Amino acid sequence: MLRVVLVAPICWLLMHRQWPSALALVAVAGVSDGVDGFLARRYGWQSRWGGILDATADKLLLVCCFVILAWLSEIPMWLAVIVCGRDAVITLGALLWRLLIGRIDPHPSLLSKACTLMQIVYLLAVLLTLIHWPMPAISLFVWPVAVLCVLSGLDYVIRWSQRAWRFRHTA
Repeated sequence: MLRVVLVAPICWLLMHRQWPSALALVAVAGVSDGVDGFLARRYGWQSRWGGILDATADKLLLVCCFVILAWLSEIPMWLAVIVCGRDAVITLGALLWRLLIGRIDPHPSLLSKACTLMQIVYLLAVLLTLIHWPMPAISLFVWPVAVLCVLSGLDYVIRWSQRAWRFRHTA
């Protein structure tokens, strides 16, 4: 829930170009995502609703940040389109699954987790650059984010399509 609550202030800070404060809140959100995932796995505190809320919080935070930074011309627009497109495909797929098949039990892949991590690292690097912290290699993050988004999106489509196929043919 912390990441969902942080979305509005982060968006406000980004829109007002308050880079240091935005950096701090994005870092809190990123660390809380990692800690939440670690604690859930370590102590078995995983639940279906927790998985759905975690995925929703990630998508909400990352899409909002990428859209705002692209709108402000601080990151490439094409990258924001890829990030948003991936999340739109995943969200649409989840809604179709729910409508056509039933209950959703989220199972993020390692590729998906790597994608989320790389997006958070990229956002932190961009914000560090915007507060004039020298990050000469910032452009090196762009392509890994784009490639991981595309591969992760394709992975979701393939895996969930296979699940739907198996479900339809065994039911």
